[in-house]
Amino acid sequence: MSRLHGTKDFWLGALRADGPAFRAAVAEAPPDAPVPSCPEWTTTDLVHHLGSRYRWVRGVVTGGGVEAPSQPPVEDGLPSGTAGLEWWQHEYDQLLTAFDALDPETPAWNWAPQPKKVGFWPRRMAHETTVHRWDAQLAIASAEPIEAKLAADGVSEVLDTWLPAGRRRSPEPRYGVVQLVAVDAGQDWYLRLRGTGVALLDTDTILDSDDHHARAHVTGNASDLLLALWGRINFDVLEVSGDVTLLQGLRAG
Repeated sequence: MSRLHGTKDFWLGALRADGPAFRAAVAEAPPDAPVPSCPEWTTTDLVHHLGSRYRWVRGVVTGGGVEAPSQPPVEDGLPSGTAGLEWWQHEYDQLLTAFDALDPETPAWNWAPQPKKVGFWPRRMAHETTVHRWDAQLAIASAEPIEAKLAADGVSEVLDTWLPAGRRRSPEPRYGVVQLVAVDAGQDWYLRLRGTGVALLDTDTILDSDDHHARAHVTGNASDLLLALWGRINFDVLEVSGDVTLLQGLRAG
């Protein structure tokens, strides 16, 4: 089981690639264009959502503490159209400037079971941006796959961050092991579902006597795996076998 280890430069490189691609897609669409992968959202909603996240995260990483922020991102009263895109660009540029200047080991709050350090947030914002870049491109019928290494790290983020933090869409208890395989990234993951809990398994170091036989298998490219975990596409576009009901326990949200 190979593992990709992302770095600040890796995630900032992804942000610098997908940010302009997001803007280009939104600029091509009417402000009220629907986003098929985000029901009831328009491309303007995407701009407001992503720019507000950038502004909020910038406050988190520059705040100098590990206490939870008192206020969520505010998305009301924001500009739309060309003015909205310029506002988004400002927030995007400011976030990159903040990330560039900060040591990933600097203390900073996050909502996950990871250490409370700045390094959590470049990864989070890279994946937030790449998925919404895909959303924006889908709105103009030109969605491009997520780069394989970035997508594989995004799959890992869902499994090691979102699901262990309790942020999964389906709260229904599920039991069993699921294997995911990203053929283009040469990577696989085993995840054990235990009721409402989850555990990402490292099959290279398992020493106990539990049965680790996977009850469901999903194989495909890393981009499709990530998009399926985020509910953007159905798992049936991938090669799926076994107990497919377990897959609903893997969707983040």
